[in-house]
Amino acid sequence: IFGVDLPFCCFLRFDDLKEGDVVRHDGKRSDGYLEHIFKHAAKELFGVDVKEITYKALKNKDFQEVTLEKDGETVLRFAAAYGFRNIQNMVLKLKKGKFLYHFVEVLACPGGCLNGKGQAQTEDGKPDRALLAQMEQVYAAIPVRLPETNLHVQRMYQHWLQGTDSRKVQDTLHTTYSAGNQSTSSLDIKW
Repeated sequence: IFGVDLPFCCFLRFDDLKEGDVVRHDGKRSDGYLEHIFKHAAKELFGVDVKEITYKALKNKDFQEVTLEKDGETVLRFAAAYGFRNIQNMVLKLKKGKFLYHFVEVLACPGGCLNGKGQAQTEDGKPDRALLAQMEQVYAAIPVRLPETNLHVQRMYQHWLQGTDSRKVQDTLHTTYSAGNQSTSSLDIKW
């Protein structure tokens, strides 16, 4: 299913989940994991226990920033960039070396996942704001469970990844980045 070996598929089963077993990750909506990663990084890297995250809207409501300050210095800078216009701006700033974020959550849909094109719309093709608000309320009512306390995640680490500090964890879940050479191909996308 996930391009992994058979033992992983055998123990990770979701068909036996009941409605009460459904949980969500930390965050105000069904978007990515920015809030969880931010809180985890603050705790692990700087010993700061962040309870509540405050988003600061920058150019528009779909480009927001979250920062952590310690001793008067900004030590973590995360951003959420939703919608192609914000993604374009982000890529331009990256190319110019003026994008100073440690982590960026990128989602193609303006307003995030719940506002995607697969969602219900009014007859004139616009997002159904009442339905969107109702979906956000339903999502917010689902209990939060940290991924590290999830039994399925723990089993994955034990059985498939061979422990939390194994070589397989490093090879599978971690990566490094380096500057690439500028391509002169005419197929390059020009933002």
